[in-house]
Amino acid sequence: MPPWGAALALLLAALALLGLLAPRLRRAVGARTLPGARGQDHEEEADGGGAAAPFSDGREPLPGGCRLICKPSALAQCLLSALRRSTALEPRPRSWLSGPHLQTLCHFVLPVGPGPELAREYLQLADDGLVALDWVVGPCPRGRRVTNAGGLPAVLLVIPSAWGRLTRNVLGLCLLALERGYYPVIFHRRGHHGCPLVSPRLQPFGDPSDLKEAVTYIRFRHPAAPLFAVSEGSGSALLLSYLGECGSSSYVTGAACISPVLRCREWFEAGLPWPYERGFLLHQKVALSRYVSALQDTVDTHRLFRSRSLREFEETLFCHTKSFPISWDTYWDHNDPLRDVDEAAVPVLCISSADDPVCGPPDHFLPTELFHNNPYFFLLLSHHGGHCGFLRQEPLPAWSHEVILEYFRALTEFFRTEERMKGLSRHRASFLGGRRRWGTLQKREASPSSNLEEIFSWKRSYTR
Repeated sequence: MPPWGAALALLLAALALLGLLAPRLRRAVGARTLPGARGQDHEEEADGGGAAAPFSDGREPLPGGCRLICKPSALAQCLLSALRRSTALEPRPRSWLSGPHLQTLCHFVLPVGPGPELAREYLQLADDGLVALDWVVGPCPRGRRVTNAGGLPAVLLVIPSAWGRLTRNVLGLCLLALERGYYPVIFHRRGHHGCPLVSPRLQPFGDPSDLKEAVTYIRFRHPAAPLFAVSEGSGSALLLSYLGECGSSSYVTGAACISPVLRCREWFEAGLPWPYERGFLLHQKVALSRYVSALQDTVDTHRLFRSRSLREFEETLFCHTKSFPISWDTYWDHNDPLRDVDEAAVPVLCISSADDPVCGPPDHFLPTELFHNNPYFFLLLSHHGGHCGFLRQEPLPAWSHEVILEYFRALTEFFRTEERMKGLSRHRASFLGGRRRWGTLQKREASPSSNLEEIFSWKRSYTR
């Protein structure tokens, strides 16, 4: 861990241990209960959500007190059945890790550890900028499963948060996916996680242009492999913007977002609880401090590094530029992740927690109407998990990772079944069409006079 990371870890850990963190966050976040499930936490954990039944109001109970919020459909019913069979959602006794702030701090602050073996590639973009792709190449576990029936491992594209930090959970997801037969690759933006900033241009919050080129390259390397995508935290803005802009030509089979930030402008303007705001802001400043000389021609770096909030930092970096200044409203017109959400044609599972201390209460940060009206979007809402946490006792991985890989497997089986049914329908239609044509020929052979009259009439009209 770099020195600034250790300093940030010590700062946040000291705040938590001294008891300064929890009271402020409780006042900022407040008591949280699931929409439509107030007072039912213990009962749902005990009965596991009941037996599988048809959709009632689009909010289906699941084991562990979770709920699936979506528009009723065949795919939703398939996903609901898979989640009800999932062992990752089984209720467990609460432990010291159950608190939302501990879940969040353990995820962001604790050292990453050895992690997987990564093979880095730098991809030069059309404007000569660079992004990095970290392919997870090891350690290769024994008995590795294959996710695709054709024998080719599916590619799992992982997008970290917009701050660029490679967290424990991201690496844990990559290791678990590698064990389950996927080929994970981590996308790093310009200037993030050791990727050089060779041009004075950073990637705006919801601009998917760099991601488009990265996906094109991944498809070039693995043209026949299915592609799945996962984002963490604020990285969901990039993934959802990509899916909305590309629509049915996104090359993605399925996507998932862990603790997504969906109402991004309101999130920036409202601000985070002060420890998280200061921590994320410090991380941003330290990450960009090495590029001061490269950015000073386009950005007011003095004002940038004196920013006191994430909104001020974002606005200075992308709106108050020296070459092409724009307004805050115009910036979000081009970077709101939900601006083209109606064009998305890929199933997206969002996993969120009601006690998320970074995003806030579900009624404020989750547009539930999106999940009730759009058949491609599914929301798995839990009572506990913090922000991008969802941790369990070691050595078990985060239960959100298990659910995401089970969701991808359910998608694969569902689409495979749909293709098989379409193939049978086409074969049946072809068979019945052949029978109808054969019956017509037989009828025509039974009445040769009519055929002669038709032929004579045609020849007569033709020879006139």
